Amino acid sequence: MGKTLKTTCKMCRREGVSLCGREKCALKRRSFPPGQHGPTQKSNKKLSGYGMQLREKQKAKRLYNIMERQFRRYFDDARRKTGNTSEHLIRSLELRLDNTVYRLGFAKTRRQARQMVNHGFFSVNKKPVDIPSFAVKVGDEISVKESKRSKKMTEGVKEVMTRTTAPKWLFATPADLKGKVVSLPEGEDLQTVFDPTLIVELYSR
Repeated sequence: MGKTLKTTCKMCRREGVSLCGREKCALKRRSFPPGQHGPTQKSNKKLSGYGMQLREKQKAKRLYNIMERQFRRYFDDARRKTGNTSEHLIRSLELRLDNTVYRLGFAKTRRQARQMVNHGFFSVNKKPVDIPSFAVKVGDEISVKESKRSKKMTEGVKEVMTRTTAPKWLFATPADLKGKVVSLPEGEDLQTVFDPTLIVELYSR
């Protein structure tokens, strides 16, 4: 079974965009690909059409920390819906619980958010949920469980939430360590570092 869920700065440097969410991402200091020959590689190396599509898919998978089989299910679900497949795909990824926790400012990175969800730090509508891929819906309230509020990982969460600007589809309440899904991601909320249209083209080959 493959294990590539760790979003390291090597991946950021490989894809040429910051995927880890860290303030001190290594890409800012070393913008070339990792490896012995990284500094000598041309950043403008021309890729084939398939290569460009593959790179965009890899960016998406690494950004949201998910594996190929699960990512393909998200695409298949998006394709079955009426409307723009690209928008449906990104919306499904954004509505994952671990991503929502990250967007609300409970965690500094998606990787940390995933870990916190796995460790049972959150409740959705007052019911404990420890599945990172859990799909939140409009009206859902996400909060830190009372039994976890004294744990070390929640120290400074209020400060992080205060400094984080939540997207329009979310409403954060730092004082209560809560957040709510007020609408579906739309428009600029669906803008991301990868091109979803190329992913659709790749899977439609």
